[in-house]
Amino acid sequence: MSALIRLNNRAVLRNLIAQTRSIKTSPKNRETAAVSPTLNQAKDDTATKNKNWVSWGFDHHDEAHDRSSTKASFFFSVTLCIVWGTFFWAYSPDSRYRDWAQREGFLELRRREKAGLDLISPNYIEPSAINLPSDEELGNTEIII
Repeated sequence: MSALIRLNNRAVLRNLIAQTRSIKTSPKNRETAAVSPTLNQAKDDTATKNKNWVSWGFDHHDEAHDRSSTKASFFFSVTLCIVWGTFFWAYSPDSRYRDWAQREGFLELRRREKAGLDLISPNYIEPSAINLPSDEELGNTEIII
């Protein structure tokens, strides 16, 4: 009985070897192994047409749509956002008026120098508008000037 099972296993093994002999291999990197059509009846057309295609993640089934989506997203993100965004940010007008404030400061300093005034007035705020505490309210508080 065991001899029949071994004989049957050998026949199955020979059949498997005969089927594997139809696989063709090539040392070239761009080619893949091809199975004869008799062994693989249910071939997927997209798998044979796109045997070396790796999806970029936009479409896993259509290579043309995947490539066009990839190129469009890189165009919009790199060209429009980074390049034109940087150009707009670099050449946009001064929104915080820093240049205007510095220019006005220099003009005011020049006007005060020509008039012979101090660059900064010691009475910038009227002394009568300042409410200072009295000596009794200060007590023993240390005052550092």
